[in-house]
Order: sequence, then structure tokens, then C-alpha cells
Amino acid sequence: MNLRNNTSELSLYKRLGGYDVIAAIVDDLFALLRADARFGRFGMGRSVDSHKRAQQLIVDQICSLSGGPCYYIGRDMKTSHAGLGITESEWEANLELARAALEKNGVDDPEQAEFLSLFERYKQDIVEASESRAAGSE
Repeated sequence: MNLRNNTSELSLYKRLGGYDVIAAIVDDLFALLRADARFGRFGMGRSVDSHKRAQQLIVDQICSLSGGPCYYIGRDMKTSHAGLGITESEWEANLELARAALEKNGVDDPEQAEFLSLFERYKQDIVEASESRAAGSE
């Protein structure tokens, strides 16, 4: 069987390279988010343990959503992000950093698009603030 001709039959989880690659992508994404001033407000007042827990939940969620053997035990996205006032520009910046993490890990364009679509399905539950409302609250 030629694996190249049958890749469309494999889950995204397998095409990405499995758990270790997903964990590396999320690790790189979180490092980019921590280093980016646009996301500084999201880490304030949280312990290292809290950050690690959030990161692990994202690994488990992406593993599960992509067809892997993981089980996500976190809250739904609307509950998890309620009150954060995430804006459209923050959403787009997050996707930009996710693309960079995917590229760093050698993920091809079709899998990048499919990976990012896992995020896109939750946009309505996550983005809750208009740019003007967010600017007025600073």
C-alpha cells in the first residue's frame, strides 16, 4: 500500500505525526503567546502550574478533535473564555502564531488549514468583544 496515495484516509492526528507533534506545536504556540505583548494580559495572575494545565488541556483537545486517542476533560470554549473580552484582532493574532508554530514543526499546508479549522469552529464561543469596547476598557 502506498501511504502517499492514501493520506486522505488517515486522520489529521496521524497526518500531523501523532501526540508528540501535537504537543510540540502547542508548546511552541504557548511560547510564542507568552513572548508576544499582545497576549500579556492573559497570563497575569496565573501560576506556572495553571499555565501548564491550560497547555495540557489544549494538547488533549487538539489530539481528540484531530482523531487521536485523547479525551478532553476541559470546559466548553464559551465557558472557558467568558469575560476575557477577546477581540477579533486578538483572535487573528492567535491564528498567526498558531501558523508559525505549525510551520516550525514542518506541518504541510493542507494539514495546517485543517488544524486551524479546529480553532475556527469555536470562534463564535471565544471572540466576544468589539475592538472599540476592548480599546475603551484599557
